[in-house]
Amino acid sequence: MRREITSWHSPSLGKEMPIVTYGYYGFSLLLVPTAAADYLEYERFQMMEHLAPFIEGGKVKVFSVNSINTESWLNNEMHPPHKGIRHNQFNEYIFNEVIPYIKNATSWDTPIIIGGASFGALHSMNLFLKRPDLLNGVIAMSGVYDLMEYTKGHYDDQVYYNSPIHYIPNLTDHSILEQQRAGKIIIATGSGAYEDPEANRRFSGVLHSKAIPHELDIWGEDITHDWPTWRKMLPHFLETRF
Repeated sequence: MRREITSWHSPSLGKEMPIVTYGYYGFSLLLVPTAAADYLEYERFQMMEHLAPFIEGGKVKVFSVNSINTESWLNNEMHPPHKGIRHNQFNEYIFNEVIPYIKNATSWDTPIIIGGASFGALHSMNLFLKRPDLLNGVIAMSGVYDLMEYTKGHYDDQVYYNSPIHYIPNLTDHSILEQQRAGKIIIATGSGAYEDPEANRRFSGVLHSKAIPHELDIWGEDITHDWPTWRKMLPHFLETRF
């Protein structure tokens, strides 16, 4: 499998940010790490081995970036309003740097699907819903879509605008809604330990209230919040939905 690592000094974040690419051809899959993890997390947990048939077969080209959650929502020493400011810089990094990089590495009309698990699912969903003009869909696994799950009770405008379950009900911009409706949205979760299927049902209800098509796929009680789940889910969706 072709594997390439590169990095650049991000103007948005003011630091060096690496990105790893797997494969040659296919639509682009941009993976966002969980919690405090880095750009090689999916590789370390054998996800690339499970995606290898799709990568080597030319169905998908995978890109994986670093998270900065330890510099924002997971940094307990940080003043709460500053967490949102830093996270917005991460959003700008994805929109203004990573997506152009992916387009230059593929083509400007190659679709980009963003995806992630756990905290990466929330970020992936948020990024897609904010810029459905840049991203063509999202695969969100084992997420919750209420950012206050991670803010220790803090709530301000920055939290609101990065918490899909809060801002989507109030979204009225027809052009953005139509772009969201044109995307492919997959919300998947298990029903086992540390999963939260009810949170997924609630968010599905929010999307439904805005007439945003999506697939809610709730797996059984044997499906827990862990890597074996995501190594099953992501290949399943790549095989059956794309």
